[in-house]
Amino acid sequence: CVAYKIIPPILSPVIKTMAACEHVLNTKLTPPDRNTQIHKEECTQCFDSQDLPQGIDVCLSCFNAGCLDNDRHHAKLHYQKTNHPLTLNIRRIKKEKRKRVSDEEEPPLKISKLVIVPEAEEDKYEYFTRVKCYACGESEIDKTNGILPIIIDSVMTSLSASKKSEIQAWEQEIVACDHTRQLVQDPKTLLESQSLAHCNDCDLKENLWLCLTCGNLGCGRQQFGGISGNGHGVAHYEKTKHPVSCKLGTITPEGTADIYCYQCEESRLDPLLGQHLSNFGINVASQELEQNLKFDFSMVTEDGRQLDPLFGPGHTGIKNLGNRYFSTATEHFVTCTNNPAECLQCQMAKMADGLLSGRYSKPVKCVDDDGKEHTKQEGIKPAMFKSLVGKGHEEFSTMRQQDAFEFFQHLVTKIERNEHATGNRDPTRIFKFKSQQRLQCTGCNHVRYSEHTDSTISIPVPARKIENAEKKEGEEDQYEPISLIECLDAFSADNMVEYNCPICQKETVALSNTRFLTFPEVLAIQMRRFEYVNYVPRKLGVPVIPPSGPVNVDKYFGRGLQEGEKLLPEEQASEPQVNENMLNEMLLMGFPEIRCKKALIATGNRDAETALNWIFGHMDDPDIDAPIQTSKAAGQSASEPPEAVVLNMMDMGFSRPRAIKALKETNNNPERAIEWLFNHTEESMETENTAQQFGDSTLPANYVLQCVVSHKGTSVHCGHYVAHVQEDGQWVFFNDEKVVATSGPTHNEAYFYLLRRVR
Repeated sequence: CVAYKIIPPILSPVIKTMAACEHVLNTKLTPPDRNTQIHKEECTQCFDSQDLPQGIDVCLSCFNAGCLDNDRHHAKLHYQKTNHPLTLNIRRIKKEKRKRVSDEEEPPLKISKLVIVPEAEEDKYEYFTRVKCYACGESEIDKTNGILPIIIDSVMTSLSASKKSEIQAWEQEIVACDHTRQLVQDPKTLLESQSLAHCNDCDLKENLWLCLTCGNLGCGRQQFGGISGNGHGVAHYEKTKHPVSCKLGTITPEGTADIYCYQCEESRLDPLLGQHLSNFGINVASQELEQNLKFDFSMVTEDGRQLDPLFGPGHTGIKNLGNRYFSTATEHFVTCTNNPAECLQCQMAKMADGLLSGRYSKPVKCVDDDGKEHTKQEGIKPAMFKSLVGKGHEEFSTMRQQDAFEFFQHLVTKIERNEHATGNRDPTRIFKFKSQQRLQCTGCNHVRYSEHTDSTISIPVPARKIENAEKKEGEEDQYEPISLIECLDAFSADNMVEYNCPICQKETVALSNTRFLTFPEVLAIQMRRFEYVNYVPRKLGVPVIPPSGPVNVDKYFGRGLQEGEKLLPEEQASEPQVNENMLNEMLLMGFPEIRCKKALIATGNRDAETALNWIFGHMDDPDIDAPIQTSKAAGQSASEPPEAVVLNMMDMGFSRPRAIKALKETNNNPERAIEWLFNHTEESMETENTAQQFGDSTLPANYVLQCVVSHKGTSVHCGHYVAHVQEDGQWVFFNDEKVVATSGPTHNEAYFYLLRRVR
């Protein structure tokens, strides 16, 4: 329960003289239940909170929260739109922390473990409440009337919507089981190098699962329309009863990976994964608290000079979020009939207002634990925005650390779909452009061209290690500096791929490259700063030096089919493969061929008995006798393809979403996936639209660096993101709520660039 004062002593004489409000009896009021979303911490349309002197008003009919700012007054706007008259005004005051009264008193314990111990709300704040009626001119009314005491008590003691969202996100975490905790391993054995590793029972080199008991490598199960596999991993479990396996390609330096317990038939957490993997020669770097805390987040330069804090409009967060939502916020709030907490445009407008208005970027003087006074800003906490944008997403709905570039792609897609559904002009168009993929068989020299719509590019970072460089124990390798142009050259260079040529009628080698057909207004670039070493992804601290002036990208312009070039024929659709011996065995039993094939595909060609059980369980399916969809038309969801295979395709110039889509459509066969991409120009991504023209093809195409998102930390799976934004020739550094002027980003940590086109 939260400690709050139903009737503050200062208001007692006023309450006694208040007249009963008729709207208390005439308004339908229902206490919230455990499923009710109660917004009581901040306004749903701006970041004004209950910490302000005027507090916020919570609607007692629908539990929406509105601010009382004179210019905005979202609480009054809510009443005008809904005609809900009664609100609970909530204001809280932070209690002063108790200080040590003498040197003899025991000091607080030094932090030695990374443990989260939440402080109770009643220990931090004192709450004051009063009830207002907007139908009576916002007059204060007696809150002891009717059902009001029950409603107020329910609101104040219930978890807020944001707290519920946080708890739900944490509850989605995978847990350990007795089989991972008490795993007994065979004597140590070394695996083959990653390039030679394949299933012990077949030639598959992807979708491999490592038995953590004996080190057996078995391929996973094939799914209908999904990932390749012959089920040798589960067959190994049935033979040996070794319960726990780890998926190669998912291992992180923090000692996490995709773990599956066959005995529990569940995904699990292995708390001793680093120790278990070391049994097979896979060394996972442990991440101690001291290493996680050693990032330098202080607001000083390397020479010790204090950076100047910045305040005001645009200095509350990343400025490039978009003026489009900021300028139309008031109009949208007036006309929107949706729940603001569930409306993406409302939350985008709220974010834009929070970042660009300057209302939440004001200097506040505070005293730290050492008694030193300094100035800072409170910043904003976009919990409502995160909850809505991440809703339903496997990763972004959780509280786990996430990749900033992947979140950017997810947000762009979310905004695009929302604007398309509402008929508004899509503001993410500034990132979109047309790309050209070219494939040429080196045997017959025939070519194939395809066009796609993208909103980002992902480029490799060539790593040239400095040999004989002096470094202390535990320090990372040092690399030669490279230019951004060199990275773009590597992105657009020819890549050699295995190719089954329909002209040559045999396996050949093809050259593949990517070019721009049009150029976006804002070019978003991910720097792929990682490599796989002994099954573990490792971050590369390569200094990438951006040019001091405009970047010209004319040489990456694609010009389509050239005179004298001959086109390759279109690919023919193919049906998923089945085991012929098992198929004949089932046909001899009298089952229809179409049902036998579907059963074998769905069960991964495991055995005839398993396939027969599948048929018996699906006899009543309305589409049991429908034709099997080919890989060209299936469009079915599949398990995520191996990360190493995705990265290889990205090295060829394909965007991450397109690479994953193509791999899923072709049972994660890289050669067929490349062929699929060249035969599916605009079909492969839902967000592509051939009727629209994105970007333009005029030359020259010059860009200037506008924003850099940097990743602090040695691992690709944890750390901290900061941003540098160039504003009128001045670089501004954003680190959580801290905003300061700086000389520019550090080049060996830049992960995500935004470049603006100049004409």
